[in-house]
Amino acid sequence: MAHPHLLHHVLDGPPSAPPLVLGPSLGTSLHVWSPQLATLTRTHRVLRWDLPGHGGSRADLLPHDGTASVAALAAQVLRLADTQGWESFAYAGISLGGAVGAHLAVHHPERVASLGLVCSSAHFEPPKPWQERAALVRREGIGPVVETSPGRWFGDPRAAETPLGRALLRDLAATDPVGYAACCDALAAYDLRPDLARITAPTLVVGCSLDIATPLGHARELADGIADATLEACAIGHLAIERPEAVGAALSAHLRAPKGPRY
Repeated sequence: MAHPHLLHHVLDGPPSAPPLVLGPSLGTSLHVWSPQLATLTRTHRVLRWDLPGHGGSRADLLPHDGTASVAALAAQVLRLADTQGWESFAYAGISLGGAVGAHLAVHHPERVASLGLVCSSAHFEPPKPWQERAALVRREGIGPVVETSPGRWFGDPRAAETPLGRALLRDLAATDPVGYAACCDALAAYDLRPDLARITAPTLVVGCSLDIATPLGHARELADGIADATLEACAIGHLAIERPEAVGAALSAHLRAPKGPRY
């Protein structure tokens, strides 16, 4: 579905089913959720979206002057939901995509009916490494990131040689450096730690013990900071593709669980 002022997105599942928005990790496209799609579309109308400069999204949907933010990405996702007429929706995201969902749950709690945070964090690391990565990509292009990403993305190196692993690396190689760098700027500025207690949506946190980009301690911090959050640990890497059936089943069970009053 193409619109010049919206993030590129794809809809799957029954039109009348409850809505679910899925957010991707930095450097990936909406295809990162492909392994879980069959499971999640049994019960939900699923909207997957691409980050600016990734997949089918234009790079200029974020500012390029170092001021890009997770809040700006969250506003873009709300625009997508508004175009569908969704007053509220379930949300799950991987890494940066999860940060977008956590921001929405803090600042727009009435919109987020349920939250899933996969290999994500309330604060990814100090700003400097992200600023340095943004500068590198602006200077040399996406190539240096492509070379180092398999080690960060996959807990099992063999995952890089699977059809999905190769497809995700191709998507990364095709990513616009301008959009990628702007997403790095957003990560550099992101710190939701003081606000985690404000999240009232029922929350599942999936932490991956083989994830070197956001180690399991990040998941524990999220689960400890969000009231009544459930933590599930899996022995997989940052993109959670090594055991997609386990991640899909955990999210599906979370989405099906009875929801009590949120306020």
